[in-house]
Amino acid sequence: MRRAFIAGNWKMNLNLASSVALVEGLVKATADCDDVDVAVCPPSVYLSAVAQAAAGSKVGVGAQNMYHEPDGAFTGELSGAMLKDVGCRYVILGHSERRNILGESSEDVNLKVHAALSAGLIPIVCVGELLAERKANKTMDVIRRQFDGSISGLTADQMKQVVIAYEPVWAIGTGEVATPAQAEEVHLALRKLMEDRYNKEVAETVRIQYGGSVKPDNAAELLAQPNIDGALVGGASLKVEPFVGIIAGARKK
Repeated sequence: MRRAFIAGNWKMNLNLASSVALVEGLVKATADCDDVDVAVCPPSVYLSAVAQAAAGSKVGVGAQNMYHEPDGAFTGELSGAMLKDVGCRYVILGHSERRNILGESSEDVNLKVHAALSAGLIPIVCVGELLAERKANKTMDVIRRQFDGSISGLTADQMKQVVIAYEPVWAIGTGEVATPAQAEEVHLALRKLMEDRYNKEVAETVRIQYGGSVKPDNAAELLAQPNIDGALVGGASLKVEPFVGIIAGARKK
């Protein structure tokens, strides 16, 4: 049975004081949470402080991005080793905002996935279609292309260490959310892709999160779907109460 995983992507929000206060609140609220993995991904400048506040708790810490080289003259970038050094366990890669706003390709994401695994980080690899692509019935073409490009060259053992996040771009920050049936359809297709690319064991091991306007009032229904193993949460992760409400939805799975 795959263990549910709820991660909060804080994006470019909060300040130092509010970041630390938020994680301290989450640490208290999740003290008895033994059946769900929980993580927060703050802005990089707050990673160290958040990791210190979360140390020894049930709350893991992840970064929102990284560079694929281990070191060197890459101004403004952060390596996997640097993220590990400040207490990260996870790193989000290929988020739709990085793909669609900052121009990252699946090939770029793939380099980062390999680098993250080499550094001992767990990559949360995002895939998802635009509204126009869904309306044109191209959802699975997009998902397949992004998935194949992003995980290219991974062995079966490496793939087992990856988390996939399906985030329909049209549902991120819009208040729109894929219905449980729509989300489950893509999650099931992703699992079949993994079985085709690798084997049934890999497909049954890898956790697939859903992301896109997840809130306490829709989390339980989404997470009840057999192939939805957690959530990558945006706006609702910026306050303790709604984020804990989503975690509670996962505990009912």
